[in-house]
Amino acid sequence: MIQTFDQDQLEKTETILETDLAASGVTVALLVDMAGHIIAKSCDKERQNGVYSLAALAAGNFGAVNAMAKIVGEDEFSLLFHKGQDENLHFSKVNDELLLIAIFGNGVSLGFLRLKIAEAIEKIRLLW
Repeated sequence: MIQTFDQDQLEKTETILETDLAASGVTVALLVDMAGHIIAKSCDKERQNGVYSLAALAAGNFGAVNAMAKIVGEDEFSLLFHKGQDENLHFSKVNDELLLIAIFGNGVSLGFLRLKIAEAIEKIRLLW
């Protein structure tokens, strides 16, 4: 299903990504569709180019993991977390068509981040 977005929705979504997530230590926050197209983003200029590849790969990763979920008897895994040496990835399903991707460093508590992401997702859901 193709969704249409108006400018107000996009601006409000980017404000949520910036105020709720970037202010909490997230260095990159992306709202993408399940095909990996970026809908809204918050990131610094030095990461602008890499986010497009990240969005496509993350959507593919999320799809693959959900296929594995079905194999083990789950409907889906709505949250994914990848821990790196310096940075971490957190993927959360917003709805059937949207995925929220966050990159954050090891100085940010995972529990705190999950709370902030849950709050941001609720605000985003109200817009879409």
